[in-house]
Amino acid sequence: MVPLLKRLCYFVLFFTFSLGAQESDDSINQTKRIDFANTITADDLSNLLYRFAADSMQGRMTATPGQKKAAEFLKKFYQNEGISGALPGGGYYQNIPKEYFKSKYVKTDSENVVAIIPGSTLPQEYIVLSAHYDHVGAKGDTIYNGADDDGSGTVALLEIAQAFKKAQDQGVGPKRSVVFLHVTGEEIGLYGSRYYTENPIYPLEQTVCNLNTDMIGRIDPNKAGNDNYIYLIGSDKLSQELHDLSEQVNQEFSQMELDYTFNDENDPNRFYYRSDHYNFAKHNVPIIFYFNGVHEDYHQPTDTPDKIEYPLMAKRTRLIFQTAWEVANRENRIYADKLDDADIKQDKK
Repeated sequence: MVPLLKRLCYFVLFFTFSLGAQESDDSINQTKRIDFANTITADDLSNLLYRFAADSMQGRMTATPGQKKAAEFLKKFYQNEGISGALPGGGYYQNIPKEYFKSKYVKTDSENVVAIIPGSTLPQEYIVLSAHYDHVGAKGDTIYNGADDDGSGTVALLEIAQAFKKAQDQGVGPKRSVVFLHVTGEEIGLYGSRYYTENPIYPLEQTVCNLNTDMIGRIDPNKAGNDNYIYLIGSDKLSQELHDLSEQVNQEFSQMELDYTFNDENDPNRFYYRSDHYNFAKHNVPIIFYFNGVHEDYHQPTDTPDKIEYPLMAKRTRLIFQTAWEVANRENRIYADKLDDADIKQDKK
């Protein structure tokens, strides 16, 4: 029989070794995490956006040949990266019947494009990253390319997906599933995101949060000369936990100026209600909306890829990636804790 003192020594040595190994693994994974984020580059974003917001896409108006071509572009990207579609059987297109759109512009069905990287240990919890890939089309020979709105958010999702896939291929993929949702019909009434939340591919009660990206490639004239900011909207509306996590991730990895000007309930622009995250928020899914603000080319044919601030766009995209990584890999899932607080206050009345 091993003497008690010797057994205690073995235990201490084993515990110390295990703790050291854990710290070593954490350090390695942290380094890899930064490496994966750094695969998101200005050059890659530029290459994708010049193709996605090209004249050949004809402005990507919902249910037009240009929108269909854009959907095929997205599908092929995911196929080439080895990232599967989110529909049963691995399909990428969530079909939306033309009757669903109460719009004179829609003459045929349209589709959301949805891909997924399954979680390694918590695959039935989902982080949904969204961006709308439609725009306002063309008027005669004048094409509205929509490079910033929302070509920028669209290709940001592609780069984030690619970074997560690289992590998965190296054995450090996300613990929770990450869904990449490219929605149609935003410009004519947030139709694609509403259809998804009314017909979710994955249950909304198992959807941890929605990170929505709509216009992240330009600089607001009110921020002229500032190449290190992003507007955040809605991060604290439903979940203080998500807001705090977002702040912490930025402090650790990005050190960007997080501007909450448009998060004010009294903001006359009401941006919180004007992009696709709102359809998730209506169902009590915590959200963050990433936004650069409007500019003189908003909804104009002059919103072209040559005007995008690609290094700044890359910084913003890496911030979104790091936030998604944190939500996907933390021990406990994010909840809409502000709802719990509201219920407690109501019970006390």
